[in-house]
Amino acid sequence: MKKIAGLDAAAVLEACVRLVRESGDMIRGRWSAPSRVTHKGVIDLVTDTDLAVEAFLKEGLARILPGAGFLAEESSAPVGPARDAPPCWIIDPVDGTTNFVHRLPQVSTSVALWAEGQIQLGVVNGPMLGAAGECFSALRGGGAFLNGRRVGVSSASALTDALACTGFPYELDGRLDLVLERLRRVLPATQGLRRLGSAALDLAFVAAGRLDVFYEDWLKPWDLAAGWLLVEEAGGAVSGLDGAPFRFGDALLATNGRVHPAMVELLAPTLGPL
Repeated sequence: MKKIAGLDAAAVLEACVRLVRESGDMIRGRWSAPSRVTHKGVIDLVTDTDLAVEAFLKEGLARILPGAGFLAEESSAPVGPARDAPPCWIIDPVDGTTNFVHRLPQVSTSVALWAEGQIQLGVVNGPMLGAAGECFSALRGGGAFLNGRRVGVSSASALTDALACTGFPYELDGRLDLVLERLRRVLPATQGLRRLGSAALDLAFVAAGRLDVFYEDWLKPWDLAAGWLLVEEAGGAVSGLDGAPFRFGDALLATNGRVHPAMVELLAPTLGPL
């Protein structure tokens, strides 16, 4: 029986899923009410809902795994945990805050647990997707699931059959040329390219076979931690753009695995001088 900090790992995941789904009820309950919006940057937003959901999750997760630390979007520095760090919850209370402000349904909550040098479990909940929401979950070595049913990556083997997805940084100064160069390479090579606005959901959609490729630079640990595990547990591949093992802070490439080498060939040259 797999253990996390001495506790049954499956039970920890089950409790985490319940808690994250409850936090989704908070988002649903605030959907029709005006949001109080403040700015972390020119276009980087935070709402009262972000803060309330984060506080709710921290309180509940502290009960699930007493003594674990927290790395959370609205209250932590954007640095991933060290490999030998003690257990740490990595939380994005509302991934896709701009979507939330504009009431676009591509909004999610992402919770992952870092322990023993890697992500051990991950939950990505899209509370506004469908009547009951869509909750993706994974336990290391246990597969990936959507609302309790196992999911897997797509079977696309050619880029012309692959639907890709990406995201853009909040700070574009000095980055726009690189963003456009990557678009120039990927858009004509694939079946299409989407920008949905929630990296956590993008990764969950790769895990579920809805997307075949997701790449993005300048992501924070809470944007991708749970989705990283989801993709791998669904049979996909996650790496840097050059195919090297992924580390927090790298530009991320996640695929169904079959098109991974072709995407590395497209994107690796963008890591050097253009």
